Amino acid sequence: MIRRKIRLSALALLAAGFGAATAASANEPYPLEYFAVRSAVSNVSVSPDGERLAMLRILSREGNPILHVYDSDDLDAKPFIVDSDPMEITSYYWASSDHIVLTLRQRVRDKIEGQNQGVYEFQLAILNLKKKEFDDFPADDPSVENLLPGKPDKIIISEQPGAGEDLSLDKAFRPRAYYEMDLNRGTKKLLIRGKIDLGQIEFDPDGNPRFARGFDVPRKEYVWYYRGPGEKGWDDVIRIHEDDFETWFLEVYGIDDAVPGNLIVKAHNGDDKLGLWSYSTAKKSYEELLYRRTDVDVWGVRWHSNSWEHPDKIAGVGYVTDRPRFEYFDEVEGATYKQLEGLIPNAYYVAIASRSSDGKTLVARNIAPRDPGTYYFLRNGEFKEIGSAKPLLDPEQLADVELMHYKARDGRDLVAYVTVPNGDGPFPLVVLPHGGPHVHEIIIYDEWAQMLANNGYLVVQPQYRMSLGYGYDHFRSAFRERSEAGRKMQDDKDDAALQLVEKGLADPDRMAMFGWSYGGYAALIAASRTPQIYQCTIAGAAVADQVRQANEYPDPRGAGKIFTQYRIDGVQPVEEVPNVNIPIFLIHGSVDQRVRPRQARLYLAQLNKYQKDYKYLELDGADHFSDTLFYNHKIALYEGIIDFLKNDCGPGGL
Repeated sequence: MIRRKIRLSALALLAAGFGAATAASANEPYPLEYFAVRSAVSNVSVSPDGERLAMLRILSREGNPILHVYDSDDLDAKPFIVDSDPMEITSYYWASSDHIVLTLRQRVRDKIEGQNQGVYEFQLAILNLKKKEFDDFPADDPSVENLLPGKPDKIIISEQPGAGEDLSLDKAFRPRAYYEMDLNRGTKKLLIRGKIDLGQIEFDPDGNPRFARGFDVPRKEYVWYYRGPGEKGWDDVIRIHEDDFETWFLEVYGIDDAVPGNLIVKAHNGDDKLGLWSYSTAKKSYEELLYRRTDVDVWGVRWHSNSWEHPDKIAGVGYVTDRPRFEYFDEVEGATYKQLEGLIPNAYYVAIASRSSDGKTLVARNIAPRDPGTYYFLRNGEFKEIGSAKPLLDPEQLADVELMHYKARDGRDLVAYVTVPNGDGPFPLVVLPHGGPHVHEIIIYDEWAQMLANNGYLVVQPQYRMSLGYGYDHFRSAFRERSEAGRKMQDDKDDAALQLVEKGLADPDRMAMFGWSYGGYAALIAASRTPQIYQCTIAGAAVADQVRQANEYPDPRGAGKIFTQYRIDGVQPVEEVPNVNIPIFLIHGSVDQRVRPRQARLYLAQLNKYQKDYKYLELDGADHFSDTLFYNHKIALYEGIIDFLKNDCGPGGL
């Protein structure tokens, strides 16, 4: 059981505790701590009745988030404060105007217990704002599934018994148990238990099971199920064999309110680019193409901003080119967003984070290359800024992000995001490949890129082959005939750097690569390439031996098996150490559950064996993921990177 101590108080808002902001000149970088501190304000939202405004605040460099609840009509009054020490609040939800559901975590172990079994355990707690009572609910891997707009004071939660065990792919479909929880009584009622062939259940706003997903073991098929209003049985409406990569991309969003019995689905359906479709559950076929582009995939949908009154309504479709963009099916929603974008400085990716049930009170958030995240509040016709994630950073001293089109050496068309420092080039360059590698990287505000640009480095983030968002062929080209890990995928990154040299933006004698996870793997590969274009590499949480990683993290079925083979057939950094020809800075978290620390130790042993030039930083208590990198981790990471680039990156440094 997690040791828990939750304090409820009505304390005055404490001073921010980050220290006074010092004005930096246009040519002077910010202190690295300005980037290392976690978000001062996050998760801002308004209660369903609009009467209360809540947010998570971090009040000191090394502090954890604390929940603050304000009177919406008097934000200057003392807030109601909830501090969950020694646990950490990771998120919260308004379940009703008087109830807040919090998700909490606590580090309970010093060492990881196996692959994907970290040092944290999680808990749910419910705050009754009227009674000022706090209840926690012991559960295995708890999750909030539905806030039940149609049933005030009730929510649906789920738990997964045995979630801490080592899971194979079959067990990854281990059924969750779903409960309706009464927020006033603190009781829960079992609604349904999933099973391997029918699990991952979703509910409508009134708590009726509506969608499910599972795996049909005998037929080796992934299955999507649907249950119509008033029906008791499930209908398997989509089946895809495990060997079909469509299982990785297909997503069922919900009901098509324009056609009874149809679903809104994101899928390829034979086309290179993902599109948005109306899918007939009766015919079990794609019926109408709602939106598709020829340049990029559909990213997802934008739900109606009033989730209390329109919980299942899709208002628009999103895609990403130079930035996230949306096309709206709902004209009023489109006009609302257009008006907000006209009011918000540096408007880039604007989202309505929360809205009251009457629609009159809302919280909007903007994130942009020059805005780490700012929240705005509309109440009683007044629109005002209420908080910034990084209040010490001046937008004028952050950097713009540009989209660059370029060709790989084999002729493939590629794109890359380029973060350009203030000033004139050519600049020293850092190539920053994303992790994954099969992810859709969307550059809005990237802390690492902005930190590097603020210190004078041009940063390029290539969308190399296998990156998602650019069609099926772009993804599949990374392992159609053989694994391109460490080969053409690596060329794609180098070719982005060489393109920037050709443009006169990058100095060819001052280039480095820095990456995390798969990006760390790419940095290790870069260190042993010839001809060598970099002066050094920085590899964080890197996979040094993909064969060992594949054996520890198996995915033995269908398309997953193909991807495992891609790892095994790729270039292995641990075997390339004799060819390393530039300095390496190796970084790893001590409790990394995804790429375990022994990957770093394997590589370090080879570096020592062959007497290569390197530095090593172990981040004590850091896991693989960004939400486990606290201030002490990030300040050590950023100071280490800047010092290494300046002093140890090739002759004379970068």
